[in-house]
Amino acid sequence: MSTTQSERLRGLLEPLVSAADLDLEEIEVSRAGKRRMLRIIVDSDEGATLDACAELSRVISQKLDETDAMGEDEYVLEVSSPGADRPLTEHRHYVRAIGRLVKLQLNESGELVARILTVDDEGLDLEVPGVKGRKPTARRVAFAEIAKARVEIEFNRKDKKEEEA
Repeated sequence: MSTTQSERLRGLLEPLVSAADLDLEEIEVSRAGKRRMLRIIVDSDEGATLDACAELSRVISQKLDETDAMGEDEYVLEVSSPGADRPLTEHRHYVRAIGRLVKLQLNESGELVARILTVDDEGLDLEVPGVKGRKPTARRVAFAEIAKARVEIEFNRKDKKEEEA
């Protein structure tokens, strides 16, 4: 997708996404056979529900039909939330991951798996799980030290509501 088309789509769609109280995370145009695929990824602090994505899809579809932003060729529109394995790249992504286990690829010292306790403008306060019965340890990591980060999927962890019950 050309930069100008990307910028045009972002300029056209960002107000619609914001009006739905969501953040526009990504716009991707790709080929799917003879058609093009326009994938819009949205999120919020509470997450993007299926209903919110469906309603936003209708609004975006209507807006795209009113403009020539996608040209005359057929395309498929997909509006969805980011997958569980999406990279953490923005400050808000880390804030939304508070309490979650993350895998960090650090610039200098390899890989670290830890739970995010707090996030501020400079970095993360983490709880590194103890191994072989040892207690967890606290660790501070600055954003500048992080090369890559992803949330780790936990299948056996109780969520906060279950813990409070």
